[in-house]
Amino acid sequence: MKFYEHSSTYDYTFPAVALAYFLRYPNPYSRHVLSSDVIDRYIDPETNRLHTVRLHLKKSKVPSAILKFLPRSLAGPGGTSQSYVLEKSTIDVKEGWLETESKNMEWTGILSVVEKQTYRRQRLSDMSAGEIQSQRPKETTACKTVVTFVSHLGHNKLLSRRKPDLAADAEEEPPKQGLFAAWSTAGIQRTIELVGVKRTKSALINGKEGMNVVLERLRSGGIVAVLEGMRRDRIESAEGH
Repeated sequence: MKFYEHSSTYDYTFPAVALAYFLRYPNPYSRHVLSSDVIDRYIDPETNRLHTVRLHLKKSKVPSAILKFLPRSLAGPGGTSQSYVLEKSTIDVKEGWLETESKNMEWTGILSVVEKQTYRRQRLSDMSAGEIQSQRPKETTACKTVVTFVSHLGHNKLLSRRKPDLAADAEEEPPKQGLFAAWSTAGIQRTIELVGVKRTKSALINGKEGMNVVLERLRSGGIVAVLEGMRRDRIESAEGH
């Protein structure tokens, strides 16, 4: 298991950032996102918090370190594939925070990735003296991301090998083979998890750039500008630009 944490700040108010989050696909930095669908949305009558569940279909090139563990039928030419990502979010507009959780739906036995983000209003009184002197807006939005990577590759097979050894009086050689298999499996799992960390670092950079594009569209032209930008992005994506 590996973790990756990242913190950043948007120089926009929390309502703007929260709206941009739900309008972030498509944008010039997310051409790999093929579709986004809302499958559940409701307001909790007791807390007045908005709960949303969305399903994103994404296209990506599977890293070679992971590709060899997938059935050939799941990956297209050059290792390209499509996969679903389930996103759950809760927003409290009054308190000024948005919490999200996204996780992959395919290949979880090879690599399970769970990304949790917290967007929180940051008023002038919450900022340090250095941030105030930098002439930032009176309100910004802080974002903290925590991503967990877990590879279960070979886990079930290893357990099935261990059970007979624990139940019977085994000779010396079989346990040694089991130990070597465990070392080999653990090494492969770590390699796969490190590949996930590397890709996530790049994805978070692109994600923030994409959010900034949507935020600038909101600032300059409101929802109309965002929708027009979405239309252009879809056309350019379809044309392969």
